[in-house]
Amino acid sequence: MRPWNTSAEDDLRRLLNEWDPIGVADDVQDEYDCMLAPLLQRLRSGAGRTEIGEFLRHELEDHFGLDPLGLRPDAMAVRVVDWWKSAGPAGDVASA
Repeated sequence: MRPWNTSAEDDLRRLLNEWDPIGVADDVQDEYDCMLAPLLQRLRSGAGRTEIGEFLRHELEDHFGLDPLGLRPDAMAVRVVDWWKSAGPAGDVASA
């Protein structure tokens, strides 16, 4: 299990801001920070693309009040899981 570290948090924040389903990341860099801890916890527990995709879909619908259709939460889940797998053994994450 990888330890929690600010590098992983910062890199995951960057990925979420690149996805930017609301379209506000240029102005509000911490808009998606509510998803950082739950995503990292799931990833550390071995969650795969399906579980991450379900989490993202749920957040889009229930937290942000968006229709996930067209926002591609499953494609984002692939990016998140691939990013996590590319992390080094100490949790240092290479740029995605």
